[in-house]
Amino acid sequence: MNRKYIFTNKQHSYKGIMSSLLGVIDVSAIIIAVYFTYLNNGVASDRISASCILALVFAIVGLILGYMGKNEAGKFYLFTYIGIILNVLAIISIGLLLSAGAYL
Repeated sequence: MNRKYIFTNKQHSYKGIMSSLLGVIDVSAIIIAVYFTYLNNGVASDRISASCILALVFAIVGLILGYMGKNEAGKFYLFTYIGIILNVLAIISIGLLLSAGAYL
């Protein structure tokens, strides 16, 4: 059994962790908004629209935090990359929702 141990003082970037948390909040808010719109026969209420706009603002802030966390030296970047992916996914899905709503 050959076990390798790596001892380091690296930590995860706090900006990256915050970016991933905002990404999880964004994606879950969009999924919940789509679900409640489906239950309401495709009609989105004002609250659902406001939550999607707030999710878009959170996604932009999370993307900025993820980019700032990626530029920190001597940190682990797992949560940073997860946050960037989730926030970009949220921005793309909101764009798709807006374009689908414009054509339907």
